[in-house]
Amino acid sequence: MTPPRAPGNPSPLLSVENLNAWYDRSHVVQNIAFTVGRGEIVTLMGRNGAGKTTTLRTLMGLLVRRSGTVVFDGQALHEQPAHVRYHHGLAYVPEDRRIVPSLTVRENLLLGIIASADRGEADSRIDAIADTFPRLKERLSQEATSMSGGEQQMLAIARALMAKPQMILLDEPSEGIMPVLVDEMFELFLSMKASGTSILLVEQNVERALTISDRAYIMDQGRMVHEGSASALLAQPEIQNRYCAV
Repeated sequence: MTPPRAPGNPSPLLSVENLNAWYDRSHVVQNIAFTVGRGEIVTLMGRNGAGKTTTLRTLMGLLVRRSGTVVFDGQALHEQPAHVRYHHGLAYVPEDRRIVPSLTVRENLLLGIIASADRGEADSRIDAIADTFPRLKERLSQEATSMSGGEQQMLAIARALMAKPQMILLDEPSEGIMPVLVDEMFELFLSMKASGTSILLVEQNVERALTISDRAYIMDQGRMVHEGSASALLAQPEIQNRYCAV
């Protein structure tokens, strides 16, 4: 399933080959392969239970893969724990956001850099993030969990960006969020791409995700069953309905 690479083209930032992962005795991810290029947005599509979240968790090292390879920025990371992958520039925003209660917005942001060698840049990083996320800039001293769900999602993404990752894995970022914040979020994704950050996106709003993506892969029952340009898949609603309709 890995797309061919023309001679002379740079290698992808992320390359996954023959990846297999289990939950208990369930073989959830079955021999999948895909790539994400530098500065590219790639959407991973499929129905609930197709294996998308398991794929993201396995890439981040939060779920142990049984076999296969994960190469990121030229480094084989499939044997490495999550914190090593983080230090290599791979970040993850889970579906449940993991905002820490009782901490302020600023304190939650600091968690994104606490294990980084660049801790001395914390104030400048927060200033830069606050400029990118105006809603958070107004709430830095506010208890984070007192914000709306959409604002908490923005915070989760901002916290991941604190460490200046090369790639961010996003799991259902628009779920349960009011449309105006979804609009802001997808504009943010395009800005992240423009700044060189790659994105692997799992998103229930398939049409909206494809609109901002370069390419997409479709999973079904743990396997990759289709891949192509986002524009081509956007023009094929029959494929979206076959594999992605709830």
